[in-house]
Amino acid sequence: MADQPSAWQGDIDRADLAEANAPADPLDLFTDWYADAQTSGLIEPTAMTLATVDPDGRPSARVVLLKGFDAHGFRFYTNYDSRKGAALAAHPFGALVFWWESRERQVRVSGSVTKLDAAVSDAYFDRRSRGSRLGAHASPQSQVLADRAELDQRLADVETRFADVEVQRPSHWGGYALMPDTIEFWQARRSRLHDRLRYRLDNNQWIIERLSP
Repeated sequence: MADQPSAWQGDIDRADLAEANAPADPLDLFTDWYADAQTSGLIEPTAMTLATVDPDGRPSARVVLLKGFDAHGFRFYTNYDSRKGAALAAHPFGALVFWWESRERQVRVSGSVTKLDAAVSDAYFDRRSRGSRLGAHASPQSQVLADRAELDQRLADVETRFADVEVQRPSHWGGYALMPDTIEFWQARRSRLHDRLRYRLDNNQWIIERLSP
């Protein structure tokens, strides 16, 4: 099959992304863009691609959900024994990509990744639905299953075990924070001459650089 041009032309007029209007702190700009994405009609504006490096050096990527961000990093939660958990244990660095199609915006974030304190993970876990809490116990994430019936049986066993008690966070499940050292903001412009502003951390100061599209 021959290569086909993209159906998305990127020829809609958008506000420019200019250095003169860029805040000194990239989190201020991310906060504005994130709030705008949440009102844009997207089904899941918190979705972000998380890229890691497996213990054998192979890259791996998947979509996870952003559960909060601040000066201490971008937070997400998962099974520590999953493929991404093993990757982060071996190489504690990651990259995030947000793509908000209706706004023709992309944000790329990269930096070091650390586990959240147990108390923070506990507090978030307690806010999840009971079904999601049970699922965290039932699923051996990223492990091979014989079939769907095996997973269903694991859930049934967990439901029995926690029938009359509160579902506590399992030790193999919790949160991570990605502390950025680079954040790039990408805004579509005409003729694919897009705006790209990169914030790069240097001696605890953010340096703003324009990249060629």
